[in-house]
Amino acid sequence: MSGFKQLDIAEKIQLTISYAFRMLIVVAIIGAGINKNWITLFMSLFALLLTFLPSFIQHNYKIYLPVELEFIVTVFIYASLVLGEIHEYYTRYWWWDLILHSTAGVTFGLLGFFIMYILHRERKIATSPILIALFSFSFAVAIGSVWEVFEFSMDHFLGLNMQKSGLQDTMWDMIVNGGGALFIGTIGYAYMKRGYSLIYNRLITRLKKKNPRLFRKYVNIKRNL
Repeated sequence: MSGFKQLDIAEKIQLTISYAFRMLIVVAIIGAGINKNWITLFMSLFALLLTFLPSFIQHNYKIYLPVELEFIVTVFIYASLVLGEIHEYYTRYWWWDLILHSTAGVTFGLLGFFIMYILHRERKIATSPILIALFSFSFAVAIGSVWEVFEFSMDHFLGLNMQKSGLQDTMWDMIVNGGGALFIGTIGYAYMKRGYSLIYNRLITRLKKKNPRLFRKYVNIKRNL
């Protein structure tokens, strides 16, 4: 990631909050270790590792991802695994699961869009706005499906209750996840066709500014479609 001093105020705030959530997860790990709660320890470690996924992509593939994406991923993972599972927010608040799965659809839809957008800009694939939007939607739905398999596995092998009401919980999770993915895919398609979107404009501008090698050969994306 670029130096902290080079970030604007909004980025600094989001990055600071991301670090704070990681520290809270570390505290949960320490507490679980002291209390010998191995399931909580495992889930907390898993959550902590997932928060570094954007940084891993950035470091290994030399592609800058907007701070907003790392912020959303970190907050989502904390809210899902730490608050939702460890602190039982899924049981306390019936709407907690629906909001998180909707957010997951939006978050992974954005990630899928960026993957296709970058590959298109580097001329590694020949595609169109509708295919980019479709991949964005499909990517988020696929991740959501893998998560449901993970929940089922945890319930089956470790005796947890991540699926709550079973099939009904799974189907509603997939429905709202698909809704979030459809929303972000539709907006992505509109951006590709019109060149403007309230959500995408700031993120794409950041992407272009921090990854000049991906865009130096092209003036704008419409020229390449």
